[in-house]
Amino acid sequence: MASCLQASMNSLLPRSSSFSPHPPLSLNSSGRRNLKTFRYAFRAKASAKIPMPPMNPKDPFLSTLASIAANSPERLLNRPANADVPPYLDIFDSPQLMSSPAQVERSVAYNEHRPRTPPPDLPSMLLDGRIVYIGMPLVPAVTELVVAELMYLQWLDPKEPIYIYINSTGTTRDDGETVGMESEGFAIYDSLMQLKNEVHTVCVGAAIGQACLLLSAGTKGNRFMMPHAKAMIQQPRVPSSGLMPASDVLIRAKEVITNRDILVELLSKHTGNSVETVANVMRRPYYMDAPKAKEFGVIDKILWRGQEKIIADVVPSEEFDKNAGIKSVEGV
Repeated sequence: MASCLQASMNSLLPRSSSFSPHPPLSLNSSGRRNLKTFRYAFRAKASAKIPMPPMNPKDPFLSTLASIAANSPERLLNRPANADVPPYLDIFDSPQLMSSPAQVERSVAYNEHRPRTPPPDLPSMLLDGRIVYIGMPLVPAVTELVVAELMYLQWLDPKEPIYIYINSTGTTRDDGETVGMESEGFAIYDSLMQLKNEVHTVCVGAAIGQACLLLSAGTKGNRFMMPHAKAMIQQPRVPSSGLMPASDVLIRAKEVITNRDILVELLSKHTGNSVETVANVMRRPYYMDAPKAKEFGVIDKILWRGQEKIIADVVPSEEFDKNAGIKSVEGV
Protein backbone atom coordinates (compact mmCIF):
# COMPACT_ATOMS: atom_id res chain seq x y z
CA MET A 1 0.00 0.00 0.00
CA ALA A 2 2.87 2.36 0.80
CA SER A 3 4.34 1.71 -2.62
CA CYS A 4 1.01 2.60 -4.21
CA LEU A 5 0.78 5.92 -2.39
CA GLN A 6 4.36 6.76 -3.27
CA ALA A 7 3.64 6.00 -6.92
CA SER A 8 0.51 8.15 -6.93
CA MET A 9 2.33 11.13 -5.43
CA ASN A 10 5.09 10.81 -8.01
CA SER A 11 2.56 10.81 -10.78
CA LEU A 12 1.10 14.12 -9.59
CA LEU A 13 4.44 15.92 -9.58
CA PRO A 14 5.83 17.48 -12.78
CA ARG A 15 8.05 15.27 -14.91
CA SER A 16 11.12 17.41 -14.35
CA SER A 17 14.35 16.16 -12.90
CA SER A 18 14.38 18.99 -10.34
CA PHE A 19 11.13 17.76 -8.79
CA SER A 20 11.99 14.02 -8.87
CA PRO A 21 14.07 13.28 -5.81
CA HIS A 22 13.64 9.54 -6.27
CA PRO A 23 13.68 7.40 -9.42
CA PRO A 24 10.34 6.05 -10.62
CA LEU A 25 9.26 2.84 -8.99
CA SER A 26 8.42 -0.33 -10.89
CA LEU A 27 4.87 -1.49 -10.22
CA ASN A 28 3.23 -4.82 -10.77
CA SER A 29 -0.28 -5.30 -12.21
CA SER A 30 -1.93 -4.93 -8.82
CA GLY A 31 -0.16 -1.66 -8.12
CA ARG A 32 -1.13 -0.29 -11.52
CA ARG A 33 -4.82 -1.01 -10.85
CA ASN A 34 -4.62 0.77 -7.48
CA LEU A 35 -2.91 3.76 -9.09
CA LYS A 36 -5.64 4.06 -11.72
CA THR A 37 -8.32 3.90 -9.05
CA PHE A 38 -6.60 6.65 -7.00
CA ARG A 39 -6.20 8.90 -10.05
CA TYR A 40 -9.88 8.49 -10.99
CA ALA A 41 -11.05 9.37 -7.48
CA PHE A 42 -8.73 12.41 -7.31
CA ARG A 43 -9.94 13.76 -10.67
CA ALA A 44 -13.62 13.26 -9.70
CA LYS A 45 -13.08 15.12 -6.44
CA ALA A 46 -11.28 17.95 -8.18
CA SER A 47 -13.98 18.32 -10.82
CA ALA A 48 -16.79 18.43 -8.21
CA LYS A 49 -18.05 21.94 -7.34
CA ILE A 50 -17.56 23.12 -3.82
CA PRO A 51 -20.97 23.99 -2.33
CA MET A 52 -21.26 27.71 -1.60
CA PRO A 53 -23.55 29.21 0.99
CA PRO A 54 -26.39 31.38 -0.31
CA MET A 55 -25.27 34.94 -0.98
CA ASN A 56 -27.28 38.02 -0.16
CA PRO A 57 -27.80 39.76 -3.53
CA LYS A 58 -28.10 43.13 -1.79
CA ASP A 59 -24.73 42.89 -0.10
CA PRO A 60 -22.52 45.36 -2.04
CA PHE A 61 -19.24 43.73 -0.97
CA LEU A 62 -20.19 40.18 -1.96
CA SER A 63 -21.80 41.40 -5.16
CA THR A 64 -18.62 43.22 -6.15
CA LEU A 65 -16.48 40.19 -5.37
CA ALA A 66 -18.72 37.93 -7.44
CA SER A 67 -18.64 40.35 -10.37
CA ILE A 68 -14.85 40.60 -10.30
CA ALA A 69 -14.47 36.84 -9.96
CA ALA A 70 -16.62 36.32 -13.06
CA ASN A 71 -15.09 39.05 -15.25
CA SER A 72 -11.46 39.39 -14.17
CA PRO A 73 -10.44 36.65 -11.73
CA GLU A 74 -6.76 37.62 -12.01
CA ARG A 75 -7.46 40.58 -9.70
CA LEU A 76 -8.35 38.10 -7.00
CA LEU A 77 -5.68 35.53 -7.73
CA ASN A 78 -2.69 37.81 -8.22
CA ARG A 79 -2.78 39.51 -4.83
CA PRO A 80 0.18 41.71 -3.82
CA ALA A 81 2.34 40.35 -1.06
CA ASN A 82 2.42 43.49 1.11
CA ALA A 83 -0.80 45.37 0.53
CA ASP A 84 -1.53 48.58 2.39
CA VAL A 85 -5.19 47.74 2.75
CA PRO A 86 -6.95 44.67 4.15
CA PRO A 87 -7.62 41.84 1.67
CA TYR A 88 -10.09 42.53 -1.11
CA LEU A 89 -10.94 46.02 0.08
CA ASP A 90 -8.80 47.67 -2.59
CA ILE A 91 -11.25 46.59 -5.29
CA PHE A 92 -13.61 49.33 -4.18
CA ASP A 93 -13.15 52.86 -5.43
CA SER A 94 -11.54 55.31 -3.06
CA PRO A 95 -14.11 57.39 -1.17
CA GLN A 96 -14.62 60.91 -2.44
CA LEU A 97 -15.84 63.98 -0.59
CA MET A 98 -19.30 65.19 -1.53
CA SER A 99 -19.66 68.68 -2.93
CA SER A 100 -22.50 69.37 -0.48
CA PRO A 101 -23.31 67.80 2.87
CA ALA A 102 -25.83 65.03 3.00
CA GLN A 103 -29.40 65.99 3.80
CA VAL A 104 -30.82 63.53 6.31
CA GLU A 105 -34.48 63.73 7.22
CA ARG A 106 -34.94 62.67 10.82
CA SER A 107 -38.32 61.41 11.93
CA VAL A 108 -39.67 62.79 15.18
CA ALA A 109 -42.19 60.00 15.66
CA TYR A 110 -41.31 56.90 17.66
CA ASN A 111 -44.28 54.91 16.42
CA GLU A 112 -47.31 55.30 14.25
CA HIS A 113 -49.47 56.54 17.12
CA ARG A 114 -47.44 59.67 17.81
CA PRO A 115 -47.57 62.93 15.84
CA ARG A 116 -45.21 63.33 12.91
CA THR A 117 -44.30 66.91 13.80
CA PRO A 118 -42.71 68.28 16.99
CA PRO A 119 -45.32 69.32 19.55
CA PRO A 120 -45.60 73.04 20.32
CA ASP A 121 -44.80 74.49 23.70
CA LEU A 122 -47.47 74.37 26.40
CA PRO A 123 -48.54 78.06 26.23
CA SER A 124 -49.11 77.64 22.49
CA MET A 125 -51.29 74.59 23.07
CA LEU A 126 -53.35 76.50 25.64
CA LEU A 127 -53.58 79.46 23.27
CA ASP A 128 -54.97 77.13 20.61
CA GLY A 129 -57.81 76.42 23.05
CA ARG A 130 -58.28 80.18 23.60
CA ILE A 131 -56.85 79.91 27.12
CA VAL A 132 -54.56 82.57 28.60
CA TYR A 133 -52.81 81.39 31.75
CA ILE A 134 -51.37 83.90 34.23
CA GLY A 135 -49.28 81.85 36.61
CA MET A 136 -46.61 84.33 37.71
CA PRO A 137 -46.40 87.75 39.33
CA LEU A 138 -47.24 90.60 36.99
CA VAL A 139 -43.79 91.56 35.76
CA PRO A 140 -43.13 93.20 32.37
CA ALA A 141 -42.43 89.88 30.58
CA VAL A 142 -45.74 88.40 31.77
CA THR A 143 -47.67 91.55 30.86
CA GLU A 144 -46.18 91.60 27.37
CA LEU A 145 -47.12 87.98 26.72
CA VAL A 146 -50.66 88.25 28.11
CA VAL A 147 -51.48 91.44 26.17
CA ALA A 148 -50.12 89.94 22.97
CA GLU A 149 -52.19 86.76 23.45
CA LEU A 150 -55.36 88.77 24.09
CA MET A 151 -54.83 90.83 20.95
CA TYR A 152 -54.14 87.70 18.89
CA LEU A 153 -57.24 85.87 20.13
CA GLN A 154 -59.46 88.84 19.35
CA TRP A 155 -57.98 89.10 15.85
CA LEU A 156 -58.44 85.36 15.37
CA ASP A 157 -62.15 85.40 16.26
CA PRO A 158 -63.82 88.43 17.86
CA LYS A 159 -66.95 86.43 18.71
CA GLU A 160 -65.53 83.43 20.55
CA PRO A 161 -64.94 83.80 24.32
CA ILE A 162 -61.49 84.06 25.88
CA TYR A 163 -60.65 82.09 29.02
CA ILE A 164 -58.18 83.55 31.52
CA TYR A 165 -56.88 81.26 34.26
CA ILE A 166 -55.29 83.18 37.13
CA ASN A 167 -52.85 81.99 39.77
CA SER A 168 -50.84 85.11 40.51
CA THR A 169 -49.72 87.22 43.44
CA GLY A 170 -50.13 90.41 41.42
CA THR A 171 -47.32 92.93 41.43
CA THR A 172 -45.85 91.52 44.66
CA ARG A 173 -44.35 88.23 45.72
CA ASP A 174 -45.92 86.00 48.31
CA ASP A 175 -43.83 87.67 51.02
CA GLY A 176 -45.11 91.14 50.03
CA GLU A 177 -41.99 92.39 48.24
CA THR A 178 -42.76 94.49 45.19
CA VAL A 179 -41.62 92.92 41.91
CA GLY A 180 -43.55 94.99 39.37
CA MET A 181 -45.19 98.35 38.92
CA GLU A 182 -48.94 98.77 39.32
CA SER A 183 -49.07 99.78 35.67
CA GLU A 184 -48.46 96.12 34.72
CA GLY A 185 -51.84 95.13 36.09
CA PHE A 186 -53.52 98.20 34.66
CA ALA A 187 -52.09 97.37 31.21
CA ILE A 188 -53.76 93.94 31.20
CA TYR A 189 -56.97 95.42 32.61
CA ASP A 190 -57.16 98.09 29.88
CA SER A 191 -56.58 95.40 27.25
CA LEU A 192 -59.47 93.37 28.67
CA MET A 193 -61.74 96.38 28.52
CA GLN A 194 -60.93 96.91 24.84
CA LEU A 195 -61.81 93.36 23.81
CA LYS A 196 -64.99 92.62 21.89
CA ASN A 197 -64.98 89.04 23.14
CA GLU A 198 -66.54 87.69 26.26
CA VAL A 199 -63.88 87.11 28.91
CA HIS A 200 -64.25 84.16 31.27
CA THR A 201 -61.95 84.47 34.29
CA VAL A 202 -61.10 81.53 36.57
CA CYS A 203 -59.06 81.67 39.77
CA VAL A 204 -57.23 78.36 40.18
CA GLY A 205 -54.95 79.17 43.11
CA ALA A 206 -54.59 82.73 44.29
CA ALA A 207 -55.60 86.10 42.96
CA ILE A 208 -53.90 88.80 45.01
CA GLY A 209 -53.92 92.56 44.48
CA GLN A 210 -53.96 93.40 40.80
CA ALA A 211 -54.67 89.75 39.96
CA CYS A 212 -57.88 90.00 41.99
CA LEU A 213 -58.84 93.02 39.91
CA LEU A 214 -58.34 90.98 36.72
CA LEU A 215 -60.46 88.19 38.18
CA SER A 216 -63.33 90.58 38.88
CA ALA A 217 -62.97 92.25 35.45
CA GLY A 218 -64.35 89.27 33.56
CA THR A 219 -67.73 89.30 31.90
CA LYS A 220 -70.54 89.31 34.46
CA GLY A 221 -71.85 85.80 34.99
CA ASN A 222 -68.58 84.23 33.77
CA ARG A 223 -66.27 84.87 36.71
CA PHE A 224 -65.35 81.62 38.43
CA MET A 225 -63.27 80.38 41.32
CA MET A 226 -62.07 76.95 42.37
CA PRO A 227 -63.39 75.70 45.72
CA HIS A 228 -60.08 76.07 47.55
CA ALA A 229 -58.69 79.12 45.77
CA LYS A 230 -58.03 82.39 47.58
CA ALA A 231 -58.56 86.00 46.63
CA MET A 232 -57.06 88.98 48.42
CA ILE A 233 -57.17 92.73 47.91
CA GLN A 234 -54.64 95.08 49.47
CA GLN A 235 -53.18 98.51 49.07
CA PRO A 236 -50.32 98.95 46.59
CA ARG A 237 -46.84 98.83 48.08
CA VAL A 238 -44.17 101.52 47.83
CA PRO A 239 -41.19 100.17 45.84
CA SER A 240 -37.81 100.10 47.51
CA SER A 241 -36.54 103.67 47.72
CA GLY A 242 -32.89 102.79 48.25
CA LEU A 243 -30.73 105.92 48.39
CA MET A 244 -33.38 108.22 46.92
CA PRO A 245 -33.65 111.73 48.33
CA ALA A 246 -36.66 112.55 50.48
CA SER A 247 -38.40 114.53 47.72
CA ASP A 248 -38.27 111.52 45.37
CA VAL A 249 -39.64 109.24 48.07
CA LEU A 250 -42.54 111.64 48.56
CA ILE A 251 -43.26 111.64 44.82
CA ARG A 252 -43.35 107.85 44.80
CA ALA A 253 -45.64 107.79 47.82
CA LYS A 254 -48.09 110.13 46.06
CA GLU A 255 -48.04 107.89 42.99
CA VAL A 256 -48.83 104.84 45.15
CA ILE A 257 -51.78 106.68 46.71
CA THR A 258 -53.06 107.55 43.23
CA ASN A 259 -52.81 103.91 42.16
CA ARG A 260 -54.63 102.87 45.33
CA ASP A 261 -57.53 105.19 44.59
CA ILE A 262 -57.76 103.90 41.01
CA LEU A 263 -57.73 100.31 42.26
CA VAL A 264 -60.50 101.07 44.78
CA GLU A 265 -62.68 102.64 42.08
CA LEU A 266 -62.22 99.75 39.67
CA LEU A 267 -62.94 97.12 42.32
CA SER A 268 -66.02 99.06 43.35
CA LYS A 269 -67.19 99.12 39.74
CA HIS A 270 -66.79 95.36 39.16
CA THR A 271 -67.89 94.07 42.57
CA GLY A 272 -70.92 96.31 42.99
CA ASN A 273 -69.76 97.64 46.36
CA SER A 274 -69.42 101.28 47.27
CA VAL A 275 -66.07 103.03 47.14
CA GLU A 276 -66.17 103.48 50.91
CA THR A 277 -66.74 99.76 51.48
CA VAL A 278 -63.86 98.72 49.26
CA ALA A 279 -61.55 101.36 50.73
CA ASN A 280 -62.47 100.27 54.24
CA VAL A 281 -61.69 96.57 53.69
CA MET A 282 -58.47 97.44 51.85
CA ARG A 283 -56.95 99.18 54.86
CA ARG A 284 -55.39 95.83 55.69
CA PRO A 285 -55.00 92.73 53.50
CA TYR A 286 -58.49 91.31 52.96
CA TYR A 287 -58.51 87.57 52.26
CA MET A 288 -61.51 85.83 50.72
CA ASP A 289 -62.22 82.18 50.13
CA ALA A 290 -64.54 81.14 47.31
CA PRO A 291 -67.88 81.71 49.13
CA LYS A 292 -66.69 85.00 50.59
CA ALA A 293 -65.41 86.20 47.22
CA LYS A 294 -68.78 85.37 45.70
CA GLU A 295 -70.52 87.29 48.46
CA PHE A 296 -68.23 90.29 47.99
CA GLY A 297 -68.91 90.31 44.25
CA VAL A 298 -65.48 89.32 42.95
CA ILE A 299 -66.83 86.17 41.28
CA ASP A 300 -70.20 84.82 40.18
CA LYS A 301 -69.86 81.04 40.54
CA ILE A 302 -67.79 78.44 42.36
CA LEU A 303 -66.62 75.56 40.21
CA TRP A 304 -67.84 72.57 42.22
CA ARG A 305 -67.70 69.65 39.81
CA GLY A 306 -71.08 67.97 39.85
CA GLN A 307 -72.28 70.01 42.86
CA GLU A 308 -73.35 73.28 41.28
CA LYS A 309 -77.05 72.67 41.95
CA ILE A 310 -76.43 71.61 45.54
CA ILE A 311 -74.39 74.72 46.29
CA ALA A 312 -76.94 76.95 44.55
CA ASP A 313 -79.73 75.54 46.71
CA VAL A 314 -77.89 76.20 49.97
CA VAL A 315 -79.58 78.99 51.94
CA PRO A 316 -77.24 81.81 53.06
CA SER A 317 -76.50 81.88 56.78
CA GLU A 318 -78.41 85.14 57.40
CA GLU A 319 -81.54 83.81 55.70
CA PHE A 320 -81.25 80.51 57.54
CA ASP A 321 -81.06 82.33 60.89
CA LYS A 322 -84.05 84.46 59.96
CA ASN A 323 -86.13 81.45 58.96
CA ALA A 324 -85.14 79.68 62.13
CA GLY A 325 -86.10 82.66 64.31
CA ILE A 326 -82.55 83.33 65.46
CA LYS A 327 -81.75 86.97 66.10
CA SER A 328 -78.18 88.18 66.04
CA VAL A 329 -77.09 90.54 68.77
CA GLU A 330 -75.16 93.50 67.43
CA GLY A 331 -71.86 94.32 69.06
CA VAL A 332 -71.27 90.81 70.47
